[in-house]
Amino acid sequence: MPKLVRLFLLTTVGAVALSACTMAPKYERGVLPVPGQFPAEASSVSAETLSWRQVFLDPRLQAVIAQSLDNNRDLRVAVLNVERTRQQYRIQRAGLLPGVNGSVSGTRGDTGQVDASGNPVGETEVYSANIGAAWEIDLFGRVRSLSQAAQNTYFAAGENRKAAQISLISAVASTWLTLAADQEQLRLSRQTLRSREESLDLTQRRFDAGASDQLTLRQAQVLTEQARGDVASLSALVQQDQNALRLLVGAEVAAENLPDAFPDNAVLADLPVGVPSDVLLKRPDVLAAEYGLKAANANIGAARAAFFPSISLTGSVGKASTDLGQLFDGTDTWTFSPSISVPIFAGGANRANLGVANTSRDIAVAQYEQAIQAAFRDVSDQLATRSTIDERLSAQTRVVEAAADSNALAQARFTQGVDSRLTLVDAERTSYGAQQQLIGIRLVRAVNLVNLYAALGGGFE
Repeated sequence: MPKLVRLFLLTTVGAVALSACTMAPKYERGVLPVPGQFPAEASSVSAETLSWRQVFLDPRLQAVIAQSLDNNRDLRVAVLNVERTRQQYRIQRAGLLPGVNGSVSGTRGDTGQVDASGNPVGETEVYSANIGAAWEIDLFGRVRSLSQAAQNTYFAAGENRKAAQISLISAVASTWLTLAADQEQLRLSRQTLRSREESLDLTQRRFDAGASDQLTLRQAQVLTEQARGDVASLSALVQQDQNALRLLVGAEVAAENLPDAFPDNAVLADLPVGVPSDVLLKRPDVLAAEYGLKAANANIGAARAAFFPSISLTGSVGKASTDLGQLFDGTDTWTFSPSISVPIFAGGANRANLGVANTSRDIAVAQYEQAIQAAFRDVSDQLATRSTIDERLSAQTRVVEAAADSNALAQARFTQGVDSRLTLVDAERTSYGAQQQLIGIRLVRAVNLVNLYAALGGGFE
């Protein structure tokens, strides 16, 4: 009995050793199909090395992002997809090892024979206990290639989960900042409405006293109602922003974590860029595409191996006895059944499968290159915005200051009777519009930093 067990163990080890090679093509990463530099100064490190807490500096925003990572359903699905592919990989990998099972059975029968006295003597009892094993000797790497394909699919799911987390952080930060900007716009509109209501009240009294004409009154009414319409529109927009943020977070956001105005320096401004060869190959979506390419490469090995014979081994060792109580002291039994299957004619199925695998690999190559090019464009687009946004912000700040001075001068000249009401109305509109544009540009600058951080592959922990 021990000798037979040792025989099985040695055979198992030999089978595993024989399956160490595959017929898959050797994987080699090609040259990046993008320029060697981003359109900006590169640094030795990239923003992807910074945790999201180092980039998003506002404590309220940090709290909302942390809450979203705990509750968002899309991220939860991505995590479950990783677990599902991990289990699928374990199933496929199990094919590399023998399947071992144990069994105990017994039979009892009567042959119908009797002795000279007529007593039955044909009753028989046989009991057996066996440990059996069955596996395929993976001489040409078919099973191992399938296992490698499943492993790379599992790795790709893990990278997709990282990409989902980065995307979620980016979306939450952008939505929170948009809410902050709309709150700032709403605050400005309410201030403008109050100012115009006061002006309208004064104009109405002057008109009633005969000190002002009807045109001036109507102009004041137009400005007031425009501001009132802006307040109503922005109030709805703020509510929609809160709804969008609630959906991303997956739960109700505490009021103390919601912005009431646009914050200064909510996002780290000095984000290191790095160089494409370091940045792009670390982005989760690019890594997921590369793992998909490796999986397609491994499937070629499995398709090639299908042209060659497959060898299966089945065997068992055990005991047999006519007495159940003495079963494990009974007679040694064993079986050994090797079999070989040689592909002779399959109607071209094997060749077609190999063609499918090769084409799938070519598709995966194109998808991998496309992922790299898309990643390069993402970073380049954000860098293009970053290179000019500070200049735009400075220019608009000066516009707001000049418009405020112009409005003050127009108000003084109108009060002194030097200019008409029309000049004052134009100055008020210009000042109000300039302040609205400044808030919009501040939002563009902050969201640009968020998008650049995500494009560089940052945000996963």
